[in-house]
Amino acid sequence: QSDAEPFLGGSGSGGMDEARRQNFKDTSSLQDIYFRFDQYDLDDQSRSTLSQNARYLQANSGAMIEIQGHCDERGTNNYNIALGERRSHSTKMYLVSQGISARRIHTISYGEEKPFCFGGTEECRFMNRRAHFRINE
Repeated sequence: QSDAEPFLGGSGSGGMDEARRQNFKDTSSLQDIYFRFDQYDLDDQSRSTLSQNARYLQANSGAMIEIQGHCDERGTNNYNIALGERRSHSTKMYLVSQGISARRIHTISYGEEKPFCFGGTEECRFMNRRAHFRINE
């Protein structure tokens, strides 16, 4: 079953091992995107943000990135790991469609394990349903 190893981050194509060995760090150069509840499709705002991120990556062609998929606390751990994986993958596929090499992009899902916001409000949950970017330049 292809989903047996959800932490490996996708296709297993050649460059993934190289990306996995990188030391990624937070950056203000790439903006996070956010998802509706139980969704992994990209809305207009997400596509606009990702287009800006793609322009940055085109101008910084040596940068490798990690896309982390995150969820809010609703749902089981296993479900949220799978949803976070779908979120990071849809984000990666959009960047690839904008001309960024898939070999430069590592994806990982943290499900609900690394929340950004710790409140039970809907605004807080929204901030936790995200694709977060880290970079190695």
